[in-house]
Amino acid sequence: MDVELQALGRAVKQAQYRQHRALERELATIGTTLAQWDALRAISNRQGASARTLAAATFQSEQAFGTLATRLVTQGLVERRPGRGRRIEHHLTPDGERVLAAGHLVANKVLATCFAPLPTADRAVLLDLLRRLTAGGDE
Repeated sequence: MDVELQALGRAVKQAQYRQHRALERELATIGTTLAQWDALRAISNRQGASARTLAAATFQSEQAFGTLATRLVTQGLVERRPGRGRRIEHHLTPDGERVLAAGHLVANKVLATCFAPLPTADRAVLLDLLRRLTAGGDE
């Protein structure tokens, strides 16, 4: 049984690795990276969120997200604004919105290719299984 679980864990990791490599390659064509696009997506979904919230949403440490956010600010894709107390809020700029939208088009194309071997019904089952595995866990 342990070997089966290890094989399953490795297969999930391999699928993720293949997907991430394809996304990195294609996102580079629009001048961004997977980490940057994921950060833009998280900020878009949580306008005004703190670095702590966004770090958790992007599976990064606060320090790593802070470094990434600084790069995005320098590129003119994100702006930081004072929030309540010492909180710093993150917002997309119009350029950030454009890169995010272009990234969505790229990601849709890449993911369609990645999941092409699975019929629609199998994709729905896989999504349901993965959601059950991650329910209640860290975001």
